[in-house]
Amino acid sequence: MAAPMRNLLAVPDRYVQSFRLFLERSTEHQSMQNFVERQLPDLIASIGNGKSTINVLSVGGGAGEMDLQILSKIRARYPGVTINNDVIEPSAGQISKYKEHVAQASNLENIKFTWHKETANEYESRMNAEKKTEKWDFIHMIQVLYYVKDIPATLWYFHSLLEPQAKLLIILVSGKSGWETLWKKYGSSFPLEDLCIYVSSSDLPRMLDSAGLKYQLYELPSHMDITSCFIEGDKDGEFLLDFLTETFDFAKTAPPELKRQVMEELRKPGCSEIRDGKVFFINNLGVIVIEP
Repeated sequence: MAAPMRNLLAVPDRYVQSFRLFLERSTEHQSMQNFVERQLPDLIASIGNGKSTINVLSVGGGAGEMDLQILSKIRARYPGVTINNDVIEPSAGQISKYKEHVAQASNLENIKFTWHKETANEYESRMNAEKKTEKWDFIHMIQVLYYVKDIPATLWYFHSLLEPQAKLLIILVSGKSGWETLWKKYGSSFPLEDLCIYVSSSDLPRMLDSAGLKYQLYELPSHMDITSCFIEGDKDGEFLLDFLTETFDFAKTAPPELKRQVMEELRKPGCSEIRDGKVFFINNLGVIVIEP
């Protein structure tokens, strides 16, 4: 009898391996870097006006690659100002990598780092238990909202922590991506087990409008080479399939009919583009910038 399907997050080492391969094969970080280079400077133009200290909260900071690029832009805009950067990240391995990146970086003068090994929900619970309300000049949540219990409540909570000139930056998969096509069709067949939910940038305006929050939307084009997913027994392809379906060892544990349908779907125009014999998954990102 085949092993039951398990959520990828239940196997942390496999999740990290799959995630790193996803970053290697996709233009996700390049797309985010372009946004940080081109649009972020305008968005942070007034967050530190008149301040001697800027407080930044990174929710789900991962290994810190994007965090350090964001911080470099804030530092360039406000030279000489002290930046307190608090990081919420549940993975000890990712925090360890983040600390390595900080140790290797050369342009972090005046930036103080504090790491908290916890989820966004645990941070909120801890702050409430300690009856603390810390205010922030910039909060960012990059690819985080899939892992919170109540998205509108989480958005409202972190929005409530913004200083008057602050910004809350959210990046997640776009409603115009292959993720939207794949997950709207097959998400209910994947073993989510309360560890994650599917949400895209197209779901947020409704939540934000009903809360009366002001925001701006941006679309970032991105793609991922998933050609190896269609080569039977290819290890990298199996890792990428795990990441796409949030399922541990999807290639071996998915029911044959589900696997056949998913593999077929991944080749379709709604999910991917086929160029020069290669299959490129549409990995577009949505950026939402929320005002205080």
